[in-house]
Amino acid sequence: MENISYIKEALDSVRRSTPTGTDFWSARDLMRILAYSDWRNLAEVIERAKQACSNSGNFVAHHFVESTEMVKTGSGAERKIEDWKLSGFACYLIAMNGDPSKPEVATSQTYFAIQTKRQELQQELPEIERRKLLRERVKQANKGLSSAAKEAGVRSTMFGIFHDEGYKGLYGGLGVTAIKKKKKIDQKEDLLDHAGRVELAANEFRITQAEERIRNQRIQGEGNAIQAHRTAAVEVREAIKRIGGTMPENLPAEESLKRLPGKRRQKLPRGNAPKTGA
Repeated sequence: MENISYIKEALDSVRRSTPTGTDFWSARDLMRILAYSDWRNLAEVIERAKQACSNSGNFVAHHFVESTEMVKTGSGAERKIEDWKLSGFACYLIAMNGDPSKPEVATSQTYFAIQTKRQELQQELPEIERRKLLRERVKQANKGLSSAAKEAGVRSTMFGIFHDEGYKGLYGGLGVTAIKKKKKIDQKEDLLDHAGRVELAANEFRITQAEERIRNQRIQGEGNAIQAHRTAAVEVREAIKRIGGTMPENLPAEESLKRLPGKRRQKLPRGNAPKTGA
């Protein structure tokens, strides 16, 4: 277990984040953790991992992003070297396709197997508990979006309008008040406390895409930030429409999470699995 703890600590120590807060890992850093001394050998493992990713029905480009790094040579000059930005899932696939005769790889495989079991148990949580977990994720995402809006110049007095424009984009022109009326939710209640998992997931996508748009495009100005939020929300709505999903305003309201009895959660193995997404 001590060796497994080392793998977790090593991965945590080299975790990086995009401007929108998505975690990723450098293949060069992972190379050192897995004790590969030759990049060519790890590159072969990465290719096998990419194939495994494709075979599992996942988009390779979502988990393996080719990149380069600048390193100094012995003369002090700089040169480019090949690298990859990896999601947590990509790190898992690389470890599982590595050479198990290497102690570091074998330990990593054990670590990821434990994390995989932990995630499977999370998927087996009761529906109420899964809603609660997703609701908490939406709350955290909203904090990130509010921070981006503030940096873009949205005044605190305009935050209500800023967030309502996002709802209007996602819910076909309906703001929070109109959505609650349509779903027969008391105006004093929190809309998302009454949302099911599908509706919560749509809102999380809206929120994270809006934050990414504002930050990546370096949007400045209150009006521009508000428009960026609505545009991102409209694009999420269009994506739902393209795949034949139910429009969020037509999803039924669920009983408020605040009024549901707490469920005893299953005991999960300790440790945090790397998040997916690069």
